[in-house]
Amino acid sequence: MVVAETQVEDLPPSAKLVLKVLEYNGGLTQKQIVGKSRLSQRTVRDALDRLQDRTIVEKNIYIPDARQNLYTLATPAADGAAEAEV
Repeated sequence: MVVAETQVEDLPPSAKLVLKVLEYNGGLTQKQIVGKSRLSQRTVRDALDRLQDRTIVEKNIYIPDARQNLYTLATPAADGAAEAEV
């Protein structure tokens, strides 16, 4: 998915970094994002919340360990559904 610059221009740098990590690596758990981005767990959690609020990132169940979530870039179909609800 290509994210429009207007969707992320007012996000903090940490959220932009998390977005880039997900773009380069695909779906990751929060712990994996922390490891790859070198951001703190709290910062990553806040960035993921902001990205989810804008429907840029989706949260799914991580099959190998259901206690964790898998974060992926939102699919274009999900974006269209979110825009239709507004």
